Amino acid sequence: MSVDSAGFPYVTTHEVRFRDLDAVGHVNNVVYATYCEQCRVRYLEAELDERAADISVVVAHLELDYRQPIGGMGTVSVAMEPTSVGESSFELAYELTFEGEVVATGSSVQVVVDPETGESRPLPDRWVEALDAGV
Repeated sequence: MSVDSAGFPYVTTHEVRFRDLDAVGHVNNVVYATYCEQCRVRYLEAELDERAADISVVVAHLELDYRQPIGGMGTVSVAMEPTSVGESSFELAYELTFEGEVVATGSSVQVVVDPETGESRPLPDRWVEALDAGV
């Protein structure tokens, strides 16, 4: 399947590092989640105007479907969009591409938590507005 990230409002690129590769020269499966995480953090910083150190969000659910391996060095693109916004959580969808081909798709659910108690808390109003704009 070819890249068609036109429906995704936010896209980042990430260089495949040598340490990302497994013994057979493919990007290790857990690194795909790291690429999504990097995209998510950049999105929160850029679109929600938050510093990564100040974000109190935990990942409650992560799902990735692998379509083909990323073989070797190069650049991975991660397209991302908010798909739903709740009272204290939000869901994001991802499409990862390498050399013009979709290599994985996925989603994650993030929950805003109180850093002191670990309990969920409502999304800030400005987050809701920004995330709703992308849904």
